Amino acid sequence: MANCVRCGRQLPPLTFKKICQWCVRHEAAQHGEDDDYQPVITRPWTQHAPAISLTQVIFGVNVAVFLAMARASGGILDFSNLDPRAVGANYGPLTLSGDWWRLLTYMFVHAGLIHIAFNMWCLWDLGRLCESLYGRWTLGAIYLITGVGGGLARLIWDPRVPSVGASGAIFGLAGALIASFYLGEFSLPRVAISGTLRSLVVFAVFNLGFGQILGGVDNACHIGGLVTGLVLGALIARLAPDATARLRRASVIGAVVLAAVAVGFGVRQWRGGPWLIARAFHDANGDPVAKLQTIIKQQPNLVEAHFALAQAYLTRGQYPEAEAEFKRVIALQPKNLEAQFDLGLVYLSEKRADLAKSTFQQILTQDASSTEGHYGLGLVLEDQQNYSAAIDEYQQATSGRRLSGVYYEMGNSYAKLKNYDDAITAYQKERDKSGDDPDLENALADAYQAKGMTKESQDARDRALQLRGQSAH
Repeated sequence: MANCVRCGRQLPPLTFKKICQWCVRHEAAQHGEDDDYQPVITRPWTQHAPAISLTQVIFGVNVAVFLAMARASGGILDFSNLDPRAVGANYGPLTLSGDWWRLLTYMFVHAGLIHIAFNMWCLWDLGRLCESLYGRWTLGAIYLITGVGGGLARLIWDPRVPSVGASGAIFGLAGALIASFYLGEFSLPRVAISGTLRSLVVFAVFNLGFGQILGGVDNACHIGGLVTGLVLGALIARLAPDATARLRRASVIGAVVLAAVAVGFGVRQWRGGPWLIARAFHDANGDPVAKLQTIIKQQPNLVEAHFALAQAYLTRGQYPEAEAEFKRVIALQPKNLEAQFDLGLVYLSEKRADLAKSTFQQILTQDASSTEGHYGLGLVLEDQQNYSAAIDEYQQATSGRRLSGVYYEMGNSYAKLKNYDDAITAYQKERDKSGDDPDLENALADAYQAKGMTKESQDARDRALQLRGQSAH
């Protein structure tokens, strides 16, 4: 099959022409003889570049951030002492719980000298080529959008791994160039750009393969950036190749931005629930109840949000509200033993011992060896001053998974029965398992005092005062 003598495109079969229809139309358009619009990418890479290019600006921002990190780390180029989450890394638990700005900042943060050196080398070449082809503002849009696309891919793949570096955006530039060179029409022979196209494809394939073999490389981000760049470059080449048609170009870029925003919301709905809830629950600067209620309005059947809201109410002593939320959790997940246990605790706090007892018995009906069920029944029996029966339940609770407070309550029951030796043993076991606690030390002090062990009692009280002082600070 013959090729066009001007551009190298393949000619239709069984034709005797030496010039393809595209070149005929292009030549006619150049002479004003063809009124039909012919899509041509009108900014070849030979165009005169401005004194300071956007590529240089992006390069400079990356270097400036790197130098600032070096200064913060004590002037060394090893950032192992810096927490990447504190310097703007894309980290799922933070990004998905509200820090969406990390999808932009992470692409200007690097992990070390070799990391930034390689990325800036690639940025310098690909950025200049991309800027001369598309123009400054389109380059900026491609860099940021594809960087965000790479960040979203990292969150989809594994949001627990912090991600830093410009490589997602750099792969995005490569993807946009590959799509434009393959699908776009230029006022240049096809053979003039085929070599550059091959080099770009080799760059993408080689670096993805190298990253897969080497390990420790964020290939999810690379692939996300590359795919986003391919899509964006293809749309520009087919729908908005003329840089002077600003509204058309802006519409294409705007559509991709909206798509990225939609993907971001989808990822948050899919991946972000646990971290959004945890951040709302532990945020000391806000109202966790209000934040959790907002989450529930957006996702009414999100069990984790209802459970966290119930816990927040329980912490505040709002027992009716906590009861309602725990019941909602159980309605959504009937076998949620943790919610049933906490509901029993709410009943105990409301002095509704019969309801608490039936709730804990229901837990044991579902799982006869449940630590929570036996512990809860022990609390009910202790509340009813049936201390011997309570101790039996606590002992059964200790045979399962470790549950904080079991030995403490067992010690209280032993103390009520004036069995101080066993009470001291139980308190000491609780300290070994759960750590220091001022209330536990005071309980030990009382048991020591009851046995006439004055020195040990005073030591325990001093320890309790010390622990309270530490917690106050």
